[in-house]
Amino acid sequence: MAKRSLIMAGGGLKVGFQAGVLQVWLDEAGMTFDHADGASGGCFNLAMYCQGMTGRQIADNWRNLDPFLPVDLNVEELLRLFNAASLFSYDRFRHHVLSAWGIDWTKIRNGSRLGTFNLFNFSKKRLDIVTNDRMTEDHLIAAVSLPMWFPPVTIDGDTCIDAVFICDANVEEAIRRGADEIWAIWTVGTRDEWRGGFVNQYFQIVETTADTQFFSIWDRIAENNRQIAAGQSGEFGRHIEQRLLQAEVPVHYLFNVSRDRMTEAVNLGVRMARQWCSDNAIALPNPGPPVSDPAPRTTTSIQFTEQMKGFAAAGESVPEEGHEKGKNTATKLDVRLTILTDDADQFITDPAHAASIQGTITSPLVGGTRPVERGTFNLFVHDADPRKKQMRYRLLCRDAGGALVTLSGVKLVESDGGLDALRDTTTLFVRLFEGDVSEQAEAGATIRGAGIIRIEFLDFLHQMTTFRAEGPSSAAELDALGRFGGLFLGKLWDVYGPGGGV
Repeated sequence: MAKRSLIMAGGGLKVGFQAGVLQVWLDEAGMTFDHADGASGGCFNLAMYCQGMTGRQIADNWRNLDPFLPVDLNVEELLRLFNAASLFSYDRFRHHVLSAWGIDWTKIRNGSRLGTFNLFNFSKKRLDIVTNDRMTEDHLIAAVSLPMWFPPVTIDGDTCIDAVFICDANVEEAIRRGADEIWAIWTVGTRDEWRGGFVNQYFQIVETTADTQFFSIWDRIAENNRQIAAGQSGEFGRHIEQRLLQAEVPVHYLFNVSRDRMTEAVNLGVRMARQWCSDNAIALPNPGPPVSDPAPRTTTSIQFTEQMKGFAAAGESVPEEGHEKGKNTATKLDVRLTILTDDADQFITDPAHAASIQGTITSPLVGGTRPVERGTFNLFVHDADPRKKQMRYRLLCRDAGGALVTLSGVKLVESDGGLDALRDTTTLFVRLFEGDVSEQAEAGATIRGAGIIRIEFLDFLHQMTTFRAEGPSSAAELDALGRFGGLFLGKLWDVYGPGGGV
């Protein structure tokens, strides 16, 4: 029977995404592994896995993590300035987070799940691989003690630190243990974007070493498999099935002040793992809820209105060209919309950030003012790059003759190096299609027209007064509006913040 290894690579706080993947792979797909390996931040999840926790338990531990609980300033060391051992310490993490997560070292050491933890022995200048039956709290803290940020840990007289600069995913250990399948979750950034600033460059050095080491061995396995298929012996002497789920996760490696942001990262892992399983023909015999399964609760709704005005032209498919042609012919396109969600918590923590839309579309292209029969809105979603986000609108109406028309609009929220946040978040590029057209069907749909509409300045000021929340109490309403504001500003920081927030 094939031996299967699970690689829980490092990635700092991005491994919350990894926990969401585990919820799907372990619980919904029912996958079992003969061996699991963890490095750097992945060791957190490996410890919970070796203890016997379900994927959902691991994911919920991250969803419920208080962002202010894990670390605290190493005040005594900071007084030493350039000779300080670290900026932060793991004291609060040891005393509060491990207990909140239910970490039990006896269960980890005696568990039936084999795990290997990687830490760097600075004293002996070697990579130490510690099996779960030998693990202690000190070993775990050493494995995640990133130099400069956290102090090293002394174990049996040796100075030990995070192994990230040597190994952020020990694929070789899986091969050495006879793996025929290697399942890896990779969240270290791979974007081709050099960012300024000390913190950015520190983590870009981490990305440089981690990506190079991981993809080098991953490519060697692929070459080995090609040689095996060609009848040669190959480097490793056997075919090794490669299973990689890779993502750019919109959470910083080290800094996070929002529980909602972490919950969203976990839920993104759930969503992407389900899609990955579908793409790879892996069944989910125990399917879970859409992203999470909250206990019965009273929800709080949020709504706001916005009005956008501009120009469009019939027969055009390029919004910029349709706008110019429509402007020359005075062919206006206006929308007045109310965007609403019945569950603010789900809207904020679900990566799709989906809400419904009501309102009207006014244009000669639809025969006057027509009510929106069905509308959907997605706030600050992204595909591959979390620093390039979109606001997506899809509105269905009937024209004056009763024919269905779909308005598909997108706001492109991307940093061009200037102060363009207001322009990006108030400019909607629009295409109109004949019929009820989904996003996937747009390429083959019949175009009716295209254009650009914008939120004008006075309308923008009015929009700021239209935000409403309705919940079980005034406190719940204020909390929902505050969390929505935090989501909005946090996503803008991801895109326009110095060097980007992710």
